[in-house]
Amino acid sequence: MKIIDIGINLIHRSFNEDRERVMEAAMEAGVSPLIITGTSERASIQAAKYASRYPGKLYSTAGVHPHDVKSWTPDTLKTLEELAKKECVVAIGECGLDYNRDFSPRDVQRKYFETQIELACKTGLPLFLHERDAFDDFYTILERYKDDIKNMVVHCFTGKRNELEKYIELGCYIGITGWICDERRGQHLIDLVKIIPQDKLMIETDAPFLLPRNLEDKPRDGRNEPKFLVHILDELAYHLNIGMEDLADITYKNTERFFDI
Repeated sequence: MKIIDIGINLIHRSFNEDRERVMEAAMEAGVSPLIITGTSERASIQAAKYASRYPGKLYSTAGVHPHDVKSWTPDTLKTLEELAKKECVVAIGECGLDYNRDFSPRDVQRKYFETQIELACKTGLPLFLHERDAFDDFYTILERYKDDIKNMVVHCFTGKRNELEKYIELGCYIGITGWICDERRGQHLIDLVKIIPQDKLMIETDAPFLLPRNLEDKPRDGRNEPKFLVHILDELAYHLNIGMEDLADITYKNTERFFDI
């Protein structure tokens, strides 16, 4: 059984001391390749540099998270354009809108979200998307570009039914994380995942964040790892009434097709 983690923040400082061990543990669990999320100009450069050392095992995305677009400079787009040419870079993002924390002004978020969508259209790479408490603006912007975007995935979906239905209508793939394992906040996902078309479903850890709450043997430091994607797969398979191996095969093929890897 093989599965792909479409979203791991492997450049995060919490992995500085054991990054290679984390990769090895993931591979031993059948989680390979891993796709490293680029969340800022600097992180995207680091992600591509690290991924290029492990062809076929690691890939990366190149983008600027809405939290970080406040730091956008005249050189940022040039950097992303250069990164997009690299063989290991398989998507533009993580990009989108986040009105939950507003770490960047909303008008700035919208401006550079569109800039990154335009880059995806220009390069033919898919979009790795982030949306939180910003659905109306997010959807309106995406809809304007829907005919020119090759593919897009709403990473770490945690939203409402009507939002999910609109994403599906738009042709989005949907990324499910350990949020579905959270009895406090994720219970609504149990019903929602059942309406996701099987050919649009992908899975991810968003490590080191979102450690599955119902994991029996939790690490003391609370850090999530890609090896725990197996647990998320098991949880999702249970709620979808699908065998784990069958679901692994479905999500693996979806991911290969989406990222062209």
